[in-house]
Amino acid sequence: MKADEKKVGEGVKFERIRRITGYLVGTTDRFNNAKRAEEHDRVKHSTAGLMKEAK
Repeated sequence: MKADEKKVGEGVKFERIRRITGYLVGTTDRFNNAKRAEEHDRVKHSTAGLMKEAK
């Protein structure tokens, strides 16, 4: 990669969005303990492998 080339998505600001109990949320600050436990117990999926495959 040349020094003047940028990676896809570089410099793009975004906030993590999650869907918990049917609601799209950025943070869990206002969630009660039950909703926080549900989020904690969910299976986490990573996109790290997808980024490598796209090259």
